[in-house]
Amino acid sequence: MSEELGYSPSFKRPSDIMRMRRKRARSEAFSSSPSGDTGGIEKSASSASSSCVRPFSPGPLFFNDHTRSVGGMKRRNPFANIDSRHSPGKKRNLGGKGDNEAGGDFTTKRDDLTFSELLSKVEDTGRQDNDKQKGFSLSEDDSLFEESEEDVKSQLLKSPQAISSFSIEAPLCTEYPADWSLKTRLIFTSSLSLSWSEQPKAQEEASGLSQHCRAQFSSWPHNLQDSKSCTELRCAFQQSLIYWQHPTLSWVPLFPRIKAERRFTGKSAPWAHDAELQRCLMSEWSASLSSLYSLLKARLCPYFYVCSYQFTVLFRAAGLGGSGSMNALISPTTRGLREAMKAEGIEFSLPLVEERTMSREAPNLRDEECQQKDSCEHKDDELCSDDLEADDDDEDGGGSLSWLKEMGVQDKIKKPDRISVQFRKEGRAVSVDHRPESVVCVEGPHTFTLINFLINCKSVVAAAGSQAGLPPTILAPVAFRGAAMHSLKARCVNVKSQVGSSYQNTSSMEVTGPILPSSLHAITTLLRPAQKGNFSATLYTHAPTAILNIHGSRQQCANGSEDLSAFGLHPATIQQLQQPSSLGKAALTQITMNKYSYTWKT
Repeated sequence: MSEELGYSPSFKRPSDIMRMRRKRARSEAFSSSPSGDTGGIEKSASSASSSCVRPFSPGPLFFNDHTRSVGGMKRRNPFANIDSRHSPGKKRNLGGKGDNEAGGDFTTKRDDLTFSELLSKVEDTGRQDNDKQKGFSLSEDDSLFEESEEDVKSQLLKSPQAISSFSIEAPLCTEYPADWSLKTRLIFTSSLSLSWSEQPKAQEEASGLSQHCRAQFSSWPHNLQDSKSCTELRCAFQQSLIYWQHPTLSWVPLFPRIKAERRFTGKSAPWAHDAELQRCLMSEWSASLSSLYSLLKARLCPYFYVCSYQFTVLFRAAGLGGSGSMNALISPTTRGLREAMKAEGIEFSLPLVEERTMSREAPNLRDEECQQKDSCEHKDDELCSDDLEADDDDEDGGGSLSWLKEMGVQDKIKKPDRISVQFRKEGRAVSVDHRPESVVCVEGPHTFTLINFLINCKSVVAAAGSQAGLPPTILAPVAFRGAAMHSLKARCVNVKSQVGSSYQNTSSMEVTGPILPSSLHAITTLLRPAQKGNFSATLYTHAPTAILNIHGSRQQCANGSEDLSAFGLHPATIQQLQQPSSLGKAALTQITMNKYSYTWKT
């Protein structure tokens, strides 16, 4: 073999040693019997085998073809622990402890060893390995320097690739953002049956109503085996469907009110042409609204909605939505309504309009500051003051005409009058009417002035049409004066949905009615343990209320020390509604829970 670094020129591999030994045995046999007697060959071979050292691994001798074909249990390669790979550094460091000592002597002293001593050391190595594992390989071409299975396993365990990706779990999202928009319809789907939510017993329905009125909340086991047999769960579901409304007309649907003329068409409306009846309805409505605002101020009611035929108002108590004071959001609005509110002394803001204005003016202000700074450095102070006065004239009077005088054409150009300038300034305000950007925010004590404005404003009630003379609808999660208790309608259906090439049984539950934010959260909280943490919901939003998720202009974080337990809602629901909504101008359209973790779409 060719001389390599770290090997002696006289070094021979075990396979070469075996080949040389067979060749020597054959030559001795033929030299003793030149006539080719097979008996002499066998005799000489047996004598040679008896005089020579035993082969490398214990077992039958394999000098002839007969013994080579003999089957048996495979033995481990006796030279598996001898590292013969071409690595000079390893060859120099051999001769460690245990099994490596034989290998160290075999490599470092192989120049001084005789052929018999070399074979004896190889035999000792094979015997030690044979005690550990039985079986041997009879193939001469197999590599004699293979790594054991234990070494391979240990390397795989130490490798970073051996760590399964499933051992790193994604963080659980146990809550979805608060949605202050009103929903008209919910559709829940799950692979598990939702039939436990329908056909409640009389006792379960009565218990749910009683718990709602007393603001009591029952507990149920988190690991439910049979949801249909859990009385506490069914009572809590009936409790989550309840809301309060004023006024109530059983033959007329009073929600939604915006663009709902078709719903009122053909319905009996005795108040439409009866002024006395309209006055009675407005009197009762005013008392209910005043009572509800008192509950809101005393933190006995978390929020309520006033739904008119033109706009919707959301009143929230202090501590909800990330605000430290009472606030109200009105959407959509018109220029006439905003002017009437200004006339009543109500201070309000247009959060989206102000945000858009600030975003547009920010780069312009930076450019103006840079230009003014450069001009003031190169010009005198008098010239700078003249430029600033000219800019003021442009903003106030619609643009200075001094430059026209210098050209001598001031008489040929008509100067805009104040009315046209005013219309131009108000054009931007009018352009947002009836759009989501027209949402108005009222905060602090001005909310009380807003209540008086709604009571005394005649434009709150339609003067003509199918809704003429009918007061706005008031919706609240708690009882108030003149309110009637209502319950959302829930209906379950089992359907088959196509999943790939097969069909899968899916249970569906539909909830209809004016669905308040607290009702949505209460229902999803119940479905979490009942459906084993796997369900999805499709939400249908009342479009004019989708913008109610924005933040007020003077948003303040509520103090954590405030006591909100008297709201009459579940503590988990209060905790969700306390946080500022992260939805902005959008509203939730889909909620999915998979393995007790929420995901949502807007």
